[in-house]
Amino acid sequence: MQLQRLILFHKALADPTRIRILALLARGPLHGQALAGKLGIRPPTVTHHMSKLREAGLVKERREKNTTYFYLQETVLRRKARAVLDVVLKEAHETFEEQAEDKMKNTDQGAKAKRELEKQEVLRNFFTPEGRLKQIPAQRKKRLIVLQHIVKGLKTGTSYTEKEINEHIQKFHDDFATLRRELIVNHIMYRENGIYELNPPELWADLP
Repeated sequence: MQLQRLILFHKALADPTRIRILALLARGPLHGQALAGKLGIRPPTVTHHMSKLREAGLVKERREKNTTYFYLQETVLRRKARAVLDVVLKEAHETFEEQAEDKMKNTDQGAKAKRELEKQEVLRNFFTPEGRLKQIPAQRKKRLIVLQHIVKGLKTGTSYTEKEINEHIQKFHDDFATLRRELIVNHIMYRENGIYELNPPELWADLP
């Protein structure tokens, strides 16, 4: 694969919004209005990003009546990502199929029920009956459960100032700075120029 094409591929990915779009399309085709709603951006902004992704061959579109749907070109994404690894490492590398198989583990209904029971147990142990967080969990899995519970009152597509986020977090715990940072680190929230937005759940850090 030509090096120039790989450079174009990485330029297309060098924007957090475009990565969020690809993550959403990985779950199925969506039209521009739906993408705008999920990401909390204007439709013209979606159009701009889609042109960059199309140029890199990462998405295709199909028109159904009066609506245009966008599809992730997963095969192209995998091929170009592998090509980058070949160029840089020049040796055998772990395939995306193996990564996908790892992520598909524990998807049966029994595993889901078990995870839900674990989640409820963590919330009972770390929150008072009044809804206050007793302490920030040291274990990452429990901390992620707590963070996901804290943002339930926030809305996807709504912009929040840092002051608003601090006030929201303080309803649960006084150490708003640590919890706010954890929300960003774990991709639950997105911050740009002092403005915070809730990411779609598909982009949140996975529970271990």
